[in-house]
Amino acid sequence: MSTLVESNTNSEIDATMNINVLYFASLADEANCHEETIKVPQSTSLTELYEQLRQKHRFSRPQSELRVAVNDYFAKWTDEIHDGDSVVFITPVAGG
Repeated sequence: MSTLVESNTNSEIDATMNINVLYFASLADEANCHEETIKVPQSTSLTELYEQLRQKHRFSRPQSELRVAVNDYFAKWTDEIHDGDSVVFITPVAGG
């Protein structure tokens, strides 16, 4: 399990949530994994989550090129996330 926030007290632990993140395509290659569970502050937005992960894994794609899904449903970048949610960042798919 990866941790983006380190907690030192019980009150800080209460203010965090565990998010399961799934990676596919180029994001999985860049993250060198297909799934990870991370701990983030409870107020973290999807945009903030992606930016933290982008810095951690050095993702080459900006948020503007991605879609996001939460718990198997497409979501808006402004939707809230909650403890235990599963988040997937979806790269563009070429058709042919």
